[in-house]
Amino acid sequence: MRIVSTLLAAACFAAPPVFGQIPAWMPDPTQQQTYTLHRSSSRETTGANADYRTITPGQTLAIFDVDGPGMISHIWFTIGAYEPYHLKRIVLRIYWDGEESPSVETPIGDFFGLGNGIYYGWQSAVLSVGADKSMNCWFPMPYAKHARITVTNEGKQTVSNLYWNIDYRANTTPLPAGTLYFHAQYRQAQPAKGWAKEWYENGDPMINYRRNLDGKDNYIWFEAKGHGQFVGVTMSVLQNQDGWWGEGNDAFWIDDPDKIASVGTGSEDYFLGSWDFGGASQTFPLHGSPVTGKELAGERWSVYRFHLDSPVPFTKYMKAGIEHGHANARSDNYYSVAYWYQTEPHMPFPALPEMSERIPTVQFVGGPGNAKAPYEPGNPQPK
Repeated sequence: MRIVSTLLAAACFAAPPVFGQIPAWMPDPTQQQTYTLHRSSSRETTGANADYRTITPGQTLAIFDVDGPGMISHIWFTIGAYEPYHLKRIVLRIYWDGEESPSVETPIGDFFGLGNGIYYGWQSAVLSVGADKSMNCWFPMPYAKHARITVTNEGKQTVSNLYWNIDYRANTTPLPAGTLYFHAQYRQAQPAKGWAKEWYENGDPMINYRRNLDGKDNYIWFEAKGHGQFVGVTMSVLQNQDGWWGEGNDAFWIDDPDKIASVGTGSEDYFLGSWDFGGASQTFPLHGSPVTGKELAGERWSVYRFHLDSPVPFTKYMKAGIEHGHANARSDNYYSVAYWYQTEPHMPFPALPEMSERIPTVQFVGGPGNAKAPYEPGNPQPK
């Protein structure tokens, strides 16, 4: 009997996995495969040892440009760059079958869950980052005719060392009918504009009894038209205010943009943690909280959840997001990447924020821990 890691066993897609254990996108190694495996890499083409590329400010480098049919099975990056927050300044884009609008567009760090623009180690079934700044992705990415990946340096300094390895399968037969394409979309709110300015804590009655039944002004992870399925999100938070940021409920609109199909009970609940994540870093195959803070202004958090056990299907439309504080009371900074599969063409993405606007920065928004004077009854906070 084959021994399969717990990580892989937890990552099954909806399609029946081999032996009931291995994810359906991973081939059975006991059966002869019909594809040929190839690699695109940053190697020195002359055979010398400078196996990296430099990217000057404003330069776009095509690191993958291959005809199909085929499937990208693994992507690895590591970056040597001196500019602060280079993870936010370097942009990753992926295009399928000659499309002009990318199906993946995100700062490279955010794609790998590093939404606060700094490195930290974490691991999941499909994404991981090592303590050595290695970044890995195992999302399966099929393409029928062509695949192209670019990396753009939108910073002000040269990226001195970009290393990559991209493993891909070349197939001799067309993709199965109805094959869905991988998508990833970056969004941010710096800040998410909350309505509450004068309050002491999240339990204040003015916040606690507020209602938000239609999801108005929620922070949105993604919006899509067509048919496909949502498979997860990575999200990072930079607090602008003291207190617990995570009283927001997740909300999913599925096939009806005017009606919420499902709603949750709180941010840590959606990300499958509890009690403010216990103030501890933890990572699991399908969920985790790799970065936790102290519930004070200036603290950073990062969380993730993948729906690989049951991808969330939609037949014509989907939108998903989360409240920023209960009923959108708070004004913290949010950075996220949503991951999903769908048919092409896809809905145009929102414009990527300008590079300087992507750098995580505490905003002056008022409220606890973010006022010109400490909060005291009768001392109005800034509007």
